[in-house]
Amino acid sequence: MKTADLNLLEQKIAEAIEYIACNMESSCRAALEKAREGEENPTARFALDVMCDNADIAAKNGFPVCQDTGMAVVFLYVGRELILDGDIYKAVNDGVRRGYKMLRKSVLDPVTRVNTGDNTPAVIHTQIVEGEKIRVEIMLKGFGSENMSKVYMLNPAQGLEEAKRLIIDSVAVAGSNPCPPVIVGVGLGGTLEKACELSKHALFRKLGSSNPDPELDNLEKYLLGEINKLGVGAQGFGGNTTALGVFIEKYPTHISSLPVAVNMLCHCSRATSFEI
Repeated sequence: MKTADLNLLEQKIAEAIEYIACNMESSCRAALEKAREGEENPTARFALDVMCDNADIAAKNGFPVCQDTGMAVVFLYVGRELILDGDIYKAVNDGVRRGYKMLRKSVLDPVTRVNTGDNTPAVIHTQIVEGEKIRVEIMLKGFGSENMSKVYMLNPAQGLEEAKRLIIDSVAVAGSNPCPPVIVGVGLGGTLEKACELSKHALFRKLGSSNPDPELDNLEKYLLGEINKLGVGAQGFGGNTTALGVFIEKYPTHISSLPVAVNMLCHCSRATSFEI
């Protein structure tokens, strides 16, 4: 059996944070360019111009692409054949601490409001999987969009039609607050906390990708079309691009419930993945 190199894990997380803080995810940058080319509203087109220019300047100069450098969200997939000779969560947080050394620290105690000083702890989700590797998915989640999150505990009689209405309404109510055009993550099923986890994990999908589940793929396309009819547009200036994508994940749920969670990204996706 292989022993996990937790020092390498720490180093790779630090490097990933330093990179994604300054470099918008490539499919997101391409989606913004496509939205700009198709935008008919001149004010919204100007906003999209600024977003694209900002992303390019940040990448070229090594500047954070947004002043809100967010909170680190990490999904860990740990091979069951690995030996963990140490504390994997300490390694993750040590990596976050290193990665945020030159970035804004925004994490604090929810009661005292005292800043932790190093942007730790990260929010970590862990799964045990086959193999002898560790796969890491990491996102820097800004809170202009995070604060627009919604969760609904529907009863089965309300059904999918009500779920669709609420998802669309969540984006409408959010308006310009999450810095649109947004990327919408949706979690369907499970329990309250599982639906929220699904909605967050959905945001790791690359824009332009198709959902492997045909029913969910059709639902994503429908929701994206309806959301882009809202007219919120880039930075709330109107136009035909309120969202760049809608991604859905589902999980079996109880016969008496239909949990629905909505979690959004701003126009800037800062996420990556790697294996060690």
